[in-house]
Amino acid sequence: MEKKTEIDKVNGVKAWLLAARPKTLTGAIAPVLVGGALAAASFSWVLFALCLLFAVVMQIDANFVNDYFDFTHGTDRQDRLGPERACAQGWVTPSAMKFAIIITTIAACVVGLGIVAITHQWELIVVGVACVVGCFIYTTHLSYMGWGDVLVVVFFGLVPVGFTYYVITCGDFSLPTLLAGIGMGLATDNLLMVNNYRDVEQDRISGKRTLIVRFGRRFGLNAYLWLGIVATIMAVAAILSICHASLQAPRVSIISALLPLVYLAFHVFTYTAMKRMQGRALNQVLGRTALCIFLYGVLLASAITLCISVK
Repeated sequence: MEKKTEIDKVNGVKAWLLAARPKTLTGAIAPVLVGGALAAASFSWVLFALCLLFAVVMQIDANFVNDYFDFTHGTDRQDRLGPERACAQGWVTPSAMKFAIIITTIAACVVGLGIVAITHQWELIVVGVACVVGCFIYTTHLSYMGWGDVLVVVFFGLVPVGFTYYVITCGDFSLPTLLAGIGMGLATDNLLMVNNYRDVEQDRISGKRTLIVRFGRRFGLNAYLWLGIVATIMAVAAILSICHASLQAPRVSIISALLPLVYLAFHVFTYTAMKRMQGRALNQVLGRTALCIFLYGVLLASAITLCISVK
């Protein structure tokens, strides 16, 4: 039997820490690491730190929004298999969660405006607004329509990788950035894939038309595997593109291109574990997947930095 988490005080520090879901923050940190590595030639610690802070605050905001609206919509029922939720478990009151959503949304906007003020890239306001809107409509609408995977690829891959690079390089963009952003988004989507694979029956009852509800559990299992494989291909393509453009020696190119294969090995290992598990046991796969995503980001960022810095 799964051990229940005990909270001593409603709305206490421990309750809010669990509500923030720190394990999910790897999905926010990893793409910013990749975007920062891509911009290594004109790197700015201040802009990188602000991009990282924006991503983390937005992720916490999204977690609060998800917690609150799933509770108020009745999606978090007694038969829930995933990790415990703060509102559903009574750790945080709905009114306090609503206030926290307001605070984290404002905090993200303040950080975003700080980036705009420093860089004078006013077009980034549109990106920030899109991030905030996407944060809300994912839980309230798009997750029920099967569009969650698209949003993950965009807002956990293309946007954080691309615009971290864009911010630091003062408005630049490149093919390796696009490839790395797609790869990062695909790798991160496996978090959603595990959740939807585990919760397929509950989602069907709740009216969520996820891809796995539409096409079945076998589709979800195969999709999990291939998301990791294609993410690896995208990473290798991005690395080789950078190495070729910077005229690196073949040995540097080969070493750099091999690094994402380490991620792939861990991904396949996690996939084989996923095939053997059901129900709440899949929460172990969720944790391993989060670690794999962070590993993907670290390895890709390291390979990119190697290609750019070694002459």
